[in-house]
Amino acid sequence: MSVRRATPEDEPAIQELWRAFSAESPAPPYIRMPEVLDLATGTVWVGERDGAIAGYALASEERGVIELHDLFVLPEHRRHGLARALVAAVDAEWPEATHMRLVVALDALSFYGRLGFEEESRRLALPMATLRGRLEKADLGRTFGSIHVQTDDLGGIERAVRQFVPRLPGGSRGSIVAPPRNGWIGIYDDVIERDPRQLRRLAKELGDRTGGVVFAFGVEEGAVTRFILFERGSVVDEYLSVQEHYGPLPPGDVIALAANPRVVARLTGADPAAVRAAAVHGATAADLPLPEEVLDAIAAAVGVEGAGHGWSDAPEIPGSVRIER
Repeated sequence: MSVRRATPEDEPAIQELWRAFSAESPAPPYIRMPEVLDLATGTVWVGERDGAIAGYALASEERGVIELHDLFVLPEHRRHGLARALVAAVDAEWPEATHMRLVVALDALSFYGRLGFEEESRRLALPMATLRGRLEKADLGRTFGSIHVQTDDLGGIERAVRQFVPRLPGGSRGSIVAPPRNGWIGIYDDVIERDPRQLRRLAKELGDRTGGVVFAFGVEEGAVTRFILFERGSVVDEYLSVQEHYGPLPPGDVIALAANPRVVARLTGADPAAVRAAAVHGATAADLPLPEEVLDAIAAAVGVEGAGHGWSDAPEIPGSVRIER
């Protein structure tokens, strides 16, 4: 994956992307959109993946404000960090800019809908310092996770990981078993980082094996934070920051994903008020802080260190056991 300034030879590919962009996000019927994108509107960058141009960004700058006119990545190349890299390239072009703004097409909002209005766009802006900090911290679209077992038996957990992980589908490239910190042993693995279903499965297996308390933490699709708390291999509590992120749920299921601070406190010794404050919820991911920030806050509330990492960026902890495959 790479991002670079566009050249004249890139124009046919960019125009094809523009047509795909227009088809996916059509303008309101009373606005006639051009069939050809005017590249003179600003500076153009292209993002390449698998040897082909998969996305582009078009932006301009005036008096310290960057206007992001277009940002588009083909659907089959999304959730691999290409859009983030395009935004970072725009930022690097004008390092002295103070803000970036853009127009985002939205469905009608309920407030205006009740009055008969339909919202066709929303203008967003934020200080560049905030954007740069989040670009550095957030890996947008990334799914990752880790497991934390309430025990000091490092050898026993290592043996269990060696036994259970080879059974997981997906071909793990390796595991890391981190020594206990605050009474929790951390497990990071390539398969559970990529697949939340296998994260849950391995956490249950470890709970069955140890007969104790196991926490599975994760960020999914770079959008939502989840934790699952096991006792003796059974789920006793589960939390999802946007309960209906994957679609509508019955009311009982929504409540079940809300986190139970009293249960968490009973099994971890955490302050229920701290858990309640950290386990925030929103109707959409945009209503909440970055999922990594939510995860960090919950882990801090329950005294678990290292939950904000996956296998690919697991912290270097003295005494960790690395299992290569």
